[in-house]
Amino acid sequence: MTDVYIVSDNIVSSLGFTTDENMDLLRLGQTGIKQHHDDRISPAPFWASMVNSEILARRFADISDPPRYTYFEQMVIVSLRQAMVQAELDLTTDRTLLILSTTKGNIDVLNPNLAGEKGIERAYLWQTAQLLQYFFGFRLKPMVVSNACISGVLALIIGSRLIRAGEFDHVVIAGADIVSEFVLSGFNSFMSLCTGPCKPFDKERQGLSLGEAAGTIVLSNDKELANKKDKVVVGPGFSSNDANHISGPSRTGEGLYIAIKRTLQQTTQKVDYISAHGTATPYNDEMESIAISRAGLQDVPVNSLKGYWGHTLGAAGVIEAIAAVHSMYGNVLIKTVGYNTMGVTHPINIIDKNRETKINTCLKIASGFGGCNASVLLYKK
Repeated sequence: MTDVYIVSDNIVSSLGFTTDENMDLLRLGQTGIKQHHDDRISPAPFWASMVNSEILARRFADISDPPRYTYFEQMVIVSLRQAMVQAELDLTTDRTLLILSTTKGNIDVLNPNLAGEKGIERAYLWQTAQLLQYFFGFRLKPMVVSNACISGVLALIIGSRLIRAGEFDHVVIAGADIVSEFVLSGFNSFMSLCTGPCKPFDKERQGLSLGEAAGTIVLSNDKELANKKDKVVVGPGFSSNDANHISGPSRTGEGLYIAIKRTLQQTTQKVDYISAHGTATPYNDEMESIAISRAGLQDVPVNSLKGYWGHTLGAAGVIEAIAAVHSMYGNVLIKTVGYNTMGVTHPINIIDKNRETKINTCLKIASGFGGCNASVLLYKK
């Protein structure tokens, strides 16, 4: 079977504009979730993890003309450019594919006051992906993966499968979403937002925190492009749908359990670490604890990074997978910031403080609206 290597990556978030900047602050336990006042998004103050727009504008100005591109597009382009410079890929061949993972993309341009000359047509996800294709010179038509909050993990699974099938040599995955009026009002209508940084798996958790980010992962079948001493491979992965409810997960964790079980059936690797979805909502955290326990992984160290970045929707699976890979490079488990007291009925091994240990494998899991679930194994080789 063809191995699929992680060649390079980048994270643009509230914690920084490179993966190293983000990882440094994760290790320090610093959250990017703050209270914001922005009338374009909400008439009332709100808590979220948001990218520094002034720094983003300066960084993008070094690349291209900011007024021609939306805020969302600028975030993605800055992230993509850095990851691809590191990878040194030839994008002009028909052996390289771009995948855009997002739930809402340029949703804010549906507001005529924000669309300007760009037009509301930029809200079509395929148009955004095509714009990125032309900007960077990808030869092939890009793919869009938009399946709620599992989009990033699902994009990893799809990208690695396409390489293993011999369709492509390289796949570039960009995951991104922004905090917008549409997204904020939507989660407000569910009464699921926390007034402060969220607390995944904690007894006192009150709901999720929203976030925005852009993350890029470059996959390749070329081992020599993976320039880390410990090369990380994207292993087996599966997705499922429990069809339980339009927004609520199965109370038994059935869908996520199936995705985890089918992933582990395809490998002999022992799981050293689980990067959970961990949204800090009562139903998600409880469901994840049930699924993890049912899979016999209750003793495996598990964390959620939502307390640092908030829930970044289509970017979440990408940036959290990047953090997991760099945790493996450094052999350090990052604590679940916001967690203090166990708040789920099925005991799982929540990482409550940073600790150094050998990490050879990571199981990245995710769940989302509509009952979708995904699981993928990452391992050193």
